[in-house]
Amino acid sequence: MKEEWKNFKEGVWMNEINVSDFILKNYTKYDEDESFLSGTTDKTGRVLKKVNELLKEELKKHVLDIDVDHMSGINAFEPGYISEDDDVIVGLQTDAPLKRIVNPYGGIRMVYQELDAYGYKLNETVDKYFNEFRKTHNQGVFDAYPASVRKARHVGLLTGLPDAYGRGRIIGDYRRIALYGIDYLMEQKKEGLG
Repeated sequence: MKEEWKNFKEGVWMNEINVSDFILKNYTKYDEDESFLSGTTDKTGRVLKKVNELLKEELKKHVLDIDVDHMSGINAFEPGYISEDDDVIVGLQTDAPLKRIVNPYGGIRMVYQELDAYGYKLNETVDKYFNEFRKTHNQGVFDAYPASVRKARHVGLLTGLPDAYGRGRIIGDYRRIALYGIDYLMEQKKEGLG
């Protein structure tokens, strides 16, 4: 048994990559009430009050704001605050609370539809960039298909090819890294490709 595993209950998870078995063997059910929790701090209360006010405003308008000048990206925006004096975590997804981003990387038509629905128009420079100098994911995928496949899709013989719709995300299960380590996981993957 690995030193890191010494305080855990043994199971199948020790002989194969099986996070589910690890969790089932090692969790402790909690059937008590929430009395162990602390109440809301004054700071959290102030931030929550501001969030609730913004959510009510958004509900009335359907959208508070959309930034049509920047494309989504990890460093596309300056830090945003809900309540700068009270925020513990610095930086929202954009530079203002509940401001939506434009993400044309998946498909530009979907961006046009969403902006139009809320009365916004994409910045001309961004629009030009995504129509003249860069392919979106959908454009790249469709360009890779031969004409016969595109035609089969168009007449409905083939479905499931990308179009102007949101695709799911692949979400990594990082619990496996903590439990087994990268080296072991890579070794097992190579063995599986064998």
